Order: sequence, then C-alpha cells, then structure tokens
Amino acid sequence: MKSEQERIDRVSGWYRDEQLDFDKRMIQFRYRCIRPHLVGTRGCEFGPAEGQMTRLLVNDFDSLTVVDAAASLLNLIPDDPKLVKVHSLFEEYEPSSRFDTIVMEHILEHVEFPAELLRRASGWLDKSSSGRIVLGVPNADSFHRLAAVKMGLLSEPCELNARDVSLGHRRVYNRSELRADIESAGLRVVEMGGVFMKPLSNGQIEEHWTDEMIEAFFELGQEFPENAAEIFAVAELA
Repeated sequence: MKSEQERIDRVSGWYRDEQLDFDKRMIQFRYRCIRPHLVGTRGCEFGPAEGQMTRLLVNDFDSLTVVDAAASLLNLIPDDPKLVKVHSLFEEYEPSSRFDTIVMEHILEHVEFPAELLRRASGWLDKSSSGRIVLGVPNADSFHRLAAVKMGLLSEPCELNARDVSLGHRRVYNRSELRADIESAGLRVVEMGGVFMKPLSNGQIEEHWTDEMIEAFFELGQEFPENAAEIFAVAELA
C-alpha cells in the first residue's frame, strides 16, 4: 500500500491549492441531498479532505469518525468534541465499533477496488439500527460531459478528463455501473438521485453565474437526476 499512500499524498495538494469556491459550494449541495438519508447517532465519513462536509455532518451525529489517508488534510479539520480523526488508508481501516451511517462522498472513483471497499464497509454497519451507506460519485452522463463528447474533447462520457486526472480519479460512473458495484457488494439500493445540473465547467460557472442561477440549476439536478453532475445513492444491507 506504499504506492497508494504516495499517490494520495500527491493528490491531496489539490484540495489546499486548487479548489474553487464553487467546488465548496458543490459540497454543500451534496450535503443538502444526502442529509434526509442520514440515520442514527454514530456516523463515519470517508475522505473528508479538509473538512468542508465534516463541518456540516458533525451536527447530525452524537459522534462522527472521519477517515483519511492524507494527514495534512486531516490536520485542517477543526477539532470538535464529537469528532474522531483517523489517519488511515480506507483499505487498512478497522473500526473499533459499528456505525449507523457511513458517508462515502466521492470515494469510489478514487479507490482501486470500489466494490470490495463497499463490501468491507457493509460489515461496519450496525445491523440493529438498519445502518446504511450514503455515497456519491461524479456522473458520466452529466450534460457537461455529454457536451464534451459532442465537442470532441472526450471520446466517450466515461473517459477521464484533465480534472479527473489531477484529482486522482480512476473511473467515472454512470447510474447502472454504480448500482452494479453496490449490489455486487451485497447491498441494496434504496434511493438514487442527482446533484446539480451542470452544463459548463466549475470554473465557468464560478466566473459567470449568479447565486440565483446556481440555485436554480441545483433544483434542476434533483428533477432530472439522470443527467445531473453527480449521482448520490443510499444503500442498505440486502
């Protein structure tokens, strides 16, 4: 796992040095979509980065464990009495207790074996509380990726673009592929939805769009999830 740790250390700088204000806005939109699906009092967040979503999730649980292999990013997350920070590769993490909700926002596109990680994580759910995994990934069928194919910038919607590469993505999911990985891990999908309708790049939206436009396209993503920028899914033990 040494090479995986080195890979994560290289990518982690993006969150400190290149993240746009609109990127952080998108994290807030993800949270707004998944918050109704959080259950119980014991939460776990995989890949908190510098803690944009952690700051929100910590208010939803009596205890929240965050797991990340980038120590430099974990150190940026404000301490909280309800927060436990764990420096670990996901593949090596072993919890000391079970969770009611595990949040995996933008994790599966990064890891080498996503279905295997989901299968391991399913064993960390508290079966007595109907625990669930709530997760999100970029959507290959997002309008901005479909437009890139029409323009010749991508050969097909699932191709990695320059931003994917800089973020360390290994794949881009569509809805059927995400469902297949979830179900192969022994989980069942109880809800799927879309986050934000994105016809342009994050940089173009940040530079040219008003708050009213951004909010409107967030609402459109919920109404037309198949072509939203991101997919969220809620999974429970089968």
